[in-house]
Amino acid sequence: MLRPNLPYINDEEGTSIPEGLPVVIDAHVHIFPNNIFSLIWAWFDENAWPIRYKLSTSALFEHLLSHGVSHVIALQYAHKPGISRMLNQYMVKKCREFPGKVTGMATVFPGENEAEEILQEAFDNGLKGVKLHAHVQCFDMNTTEMDIIYGLCESARKPIVMHVGREPKSMAYHCDPYQICSAKKLERVLENFPGLRICVPHLGFDEISAYRKLIEKYDNLWLDTTMVLTDYFPIEDTIELENFRINRIMYGSDFPNIPYASAKRAQRRYPPAHQTFFGNFQQRTGQKD
Repeated sequence: MLRPNLPYINDEEGTSIPEGLPVVIDAHVHIFPNNIFSLIWAWFDENAWPIRYKLSTSALFEHLLSHGVSHVIALQYAHKPGISRMLNQYMVKKCREFPGKVTGMATVFPGENEAEEILQEAFDNGLKGVKLHAHVQCFDMNTTEMDIIYGLCESARKPIVMHVGREPKSMAYHCDPYQICSAKKLERVLENFPGLRICVPHLGFDEISAYRKLIEKYDNLWLDTTMVLTDYFPIEDTIELENFRINRIMYGSDFPNIPYASAKRAQRRYPPAHQTFFGNFQQRTGQKD
């Protein structure tokens, strides 16, 4: 689905999310240090769509929180070995700037040296789970190096947000997501680590029907809605969220790496109920698990 010169949607910027919605937790927001953000945006400019919100981390948090989002789940991913500790330290620092409003997720590059130690340090410093991106990190879900990460997260009761749907795919990636990603591969993980909470972004796009069946079958799987309910990608089937197991569906925006207005377009089809696997942010933000 990713290719050069995808459209920029010049829709009007709203001042807030639509009225009548429940408390909005955005479970899919990216942050990075400025130098890495610049590289990511340059990649999108060349290989996908123009980024509408080229904001620093602090500015993007302020934007979302001032536009009606009550709580943000902040994600980042290490695109190569050796930078995970730096990224995790950056995440901790930025979360502390917005106490009670941002929950940060750690990252690690699968297979890198000291992966367990890197994650344990991140958890000890207050990060609440792990973000992984198979398209960028080129990992196969069903490998020993991944089992190490799953096992640690399961024992520590920390969830994983794991982009393992096959789309949106780009020819500019260094691996083929269709070779390493599938609902069948994920099901093996769900079976082998029943105590591990996993969220797959984009409703598992493009295997949405298969992932819908998985959330009916497994209590340790969630999906988020990132970008697939915005009418941006050409999806043949109509997605009727009321027919999903709705308490396993979370709202996500992909902010700031989107080509349209955040407060209007990205949130206009917010799920009617929101079960977050991160914790109850309306009541407490300093939870231990």
